[in-house]
Amino acid sequence: MFIKSSLEDFVEVLSSKEPVPGGGGAAGLAGALGSALGGMVCNLTIGKEKYKDVEPEIIEILEKFKDLQRKLLLLVDEDAEVFKEVAAAYKLPKNTEDEKQKKKEALNKALKNACQVPLKIMEYSLDALKLQKRLAEIGSKLAISDVGVGALLLKAAVHSGKLNVLINLGGIDDKEFVEDMRKYINKVCEEADTLADEAYEEVLKKL
Repeated sequence: MFIKSSLEDFVEVLSSKEPVPGGGGAAGLAGALGSALGGMVCNLTIGKEKYKDVEPEIIEILEKFKDLQRKLLLLVDEDAEVFKEVAAAYKLPKNTEDEKQKKKEALNKALKNACQVPLKIMEYSLDALKLQKRLAEIGSKLAISDVGVGALLLKAAVHSGKLNVLINLGGIDDKEFVEDMRKYINKVCEEADTLADEAYEEVLKKL
């Protein structure tokens, strides 16, 4: 499990020629880090007299950040697992027409499945961006820069997830699936960009 390894070990393997972890795992980690920064700002806001009026909302946001942080971190390892399925499908023989058909079906199934992990990274990171946007408005000003960093990491996670969906879509024959997925991920990116930019601008105004 990569998420149990040290930061040094993870980065070392990431930089090697090993197929996993790769961009998908890095995207999941970026999303988890962005969520964790939001959680930190919540913890630094809770208990402060100046923010007592918004404390109940901050506590609620914190719990959501914790959940998203956990989910995104788990996707680092999930991304590595689904890659194994794709790699196995590519290695199937194709000497006969029957083998070619079976390989095609296995590959399409594996690639569709592989799309789901980066898609989840995009969706969870988008959810976290919604929280960061609100946190930029009501979180402690002493840690407001961390809201901005978190928003930027989450924006990166969304777009990184998109790239990993797209590379899997390239090998899928189901045109309807591919078209629907492209439309959806573009929509997620547009919403993420808006939220991240708004959060970032709000942070800048308070610095």
